Amino acid sequence: MRSVTPASRIRALNDAPVRPDCAVVLYWMIAARRLHGSFALDHAMARARELGRPLVILEPLRAGYRWANDRLHRFVIDGMAAHTRALAGTPVTYLPYVEAAPGDGRGLLRALAAQAAVVVTDDYPCFFLPRMTAAAAAQIDVRLEAIDGNGVLPMRGTDRTFPTAYAFRAHLQREFRDAMRAWPSDPDFDDLPARWHPPASLLARWPMAEPDALTSPDALIGGLPIDHKVAPAAIRGGGPAARQALARFVDEALPRYAEDQKHPDLRGTSRLSPYLHFGHLGAHEVFAAVMRAEGWTSRRLAERGGGARAGWWGASPGAEAFLDQLITWRELGFNMCATRPDDYDRYDSLPDWARRTLGDHGSDPRTWTYTPDEFERARTHDDVWNAAQRQLVRDGWMHNYLRMLWGKKILEWTPDPHAALETMIAVMNRWALDGRDPNSYTGYLWTLGRYDRPWAPSRPIFGTVRYMSSDNTKRKLKMKGYLAAYGAQGQGALEMGD
Repeated sequence: MRSVTPASRIRALNDAPVRPDCAVVLYWMIAARRLHGSFALDHAMARARELGRPLVILEPLRAGYRWANDRLHRFVIDGMAAHTRALAGTPVTYLPYVEAAPGDGRGLLRALAAQAAVVVTDDYPCFFLPRMTAAAAAQIDVRLEAIDGNGVLPMRGTDRTFPTAYAFRAHLQREFRDAMRAWPSDPDFDDLPARWHPPASLLARWPMAEPDALTSPDALIGGLPIDHKVAPAAIRGGGPAARQALARFVDEALPRYAEDQKHPDLRGTSRLSPYLHFGHLGAHEVFAAVMRAEGWTSRRLAERGGGARAGWWGASPGAEAFLDQLITWRELGFNMCATRPDDYDRYDSLPDWARRTLGDHGSDPRTWTYTPDEFERARTHDDVWNAAQRQLVRDGWMHNYLRMLWGKKILEWTPDPHAALETMIAVMNRWALDGRDPNSYTGYLWTLGRYDRPWAPSRPIFGTVRYMSSDNTKRKLKMKGYLAAYGAQGQGALEMGD
């Protein structure tokens, strides 16, 4: 069954016309990097059928963005390799472009757009992507449509910035029934118009990555002018790997998610955030997999929610706890980025009470302070913090609960809260597969008071911002095995490529 993308998820980025007589429909895939459960792909396919034009998918990977490194490139290229295999033999023209040097790709989109009846792209509200799509909209003379496939709720369905998870949860519980009426599909490409072949001159100017280079990309990545000190993580990217991870989570961890997800010694978390960040997996597909495992139907939804954390879904405790992370907390971050695009990542976006109390204590003496390099190398006095940082550097991911402690300690060990935010952003965005994301910025700024409330008593450095300690964390959580695996004796000194 074909999906119809809701109007609330479609945004025209320019006033240029649709040109029905042009050769192709172009989907510029930049965030929802997947072939399943994508409103953007559904919309591009619908445009191709409507206009009777071949579908072209351009999936580019820039070299010049901040924090570009081997780890991030490898994860994206894994997805490109999977797309090359999946689209072979279909009518879709797939163009995987890996930029060899910053600026080499300049002009490629414009050249393809000159052939296009309409250009479709992803509406992603974070990092450099909004600036990139705005610049493209001004440079091409064909309609550019951005499609929101980020969450279960339409990101731009409200212009309200929600101050707390409770407030957003109440909004979700009011809007979900309407949102679930439109669901992205698993597409069938067979009935699309016949494949389009790009001009040889275009491919000579902007050569696409060869299938063999995408499948075994070490040489390709090694020749790029990116940060080679951040090595690829063991986790592989792409839609097939994402679906395997989702199936494993649903089968093995979901039943005990509510009890196990806080404990680092237990494999209780989903570990899906890298796939969600790069769009190799969509929130709709994750939701559907969880609810299939639950045997759930929408009839189980409570009549009223009122922002309650548990009970409204009519699902098991594990599923309800997970959905609060997948939808409430994740989409809360997208809400902030969409409604406050100019300052979602800035210190000044914190609530007044948080800026006031942190300002009152900004010059409090610090027992320990560390440089960004010492943080990156896990050279602090704290074994719990160091273990979490080692996991980040080696695995490209950090246990969910420990991310909160990680940020709180950076606040405690930097000269002031402004420096703390800068350090969190620089370290996590460089090393984490799921950094540079609305959910990442939620985490950084939550440690400074966003979405929280004042906590008594007032403490040095923190004021009334919530405090966390490593000693309490060790007492509350099962983590002896974790500390053994990621501690200094278990892992040795970090080697960071220099």
